[in-house]
Amino acid sequence: MLAGSTLIVIIVAALIWRSFYSNSSSHKSLNRKLHIWIYGLGLAFPMSVLAALLIYALVVGERLLPHLDDQVVRVNAIAEQWRWYFTYADRPDHVSEGVLHIPAGRPVDVAITTRDVIHSFWVPRLAGKLDAIPGHVNILRLEASAPGRYQGQSAEFSGEGYTGHTFIVQAHSAVDWARFLAGEPM
Repeated sequence: MLAGSTLIVIIVAALIWRSFYSNSSSHKSLNRKLHIWIYGLGLAFPMSVLAALLIYALVVGERLLPHLDDQVVRVNAIAEQWRWYFTYADRPDHVSEGVLHIPAGRPVDVAITTRDVIHSFWVPRLAGKLDAIPGHVNILRLEASAPGRYQGQSAEFSGEGYTGHTFIVQAHSAVDWARFLAGEPM
């Protein structure tokens, strides 16, 4: 975005410079050159860049939206100063503190809420940040492409101690996910 906006600023500055310092002796020639610069590069180019950025944002945003799907794993994330608790729709008897277990290669819808003040749920390598608001549930789509451990944190100032308000997302292989759902030790 910085490169695109810098390029647009340079083009607009060039258009302004050309309009004031043109060496053309013919008024008709000047109008034609300005027409090309203003309409071609002053309007068409920025509109093309903005359209490309909009399309990219819509495609990426669509991937993060929750959808009704049988393959989606559903998890609840409940924040409270200074802990995260996770419950699982496929394993309702289990509550984990500080560790979110998910299957790798499958979409996971995380229903995020809080018991006290506003927190935020953020796993930088898996998805964007979403706020946890008291009395409200926000849903965020996560998907880890490979098994592993991913660091999560609360990126919202919520009082002293918020910098240590972290959690781990443990993405399991299909075999380990089945073991987790069965309640076997990991």
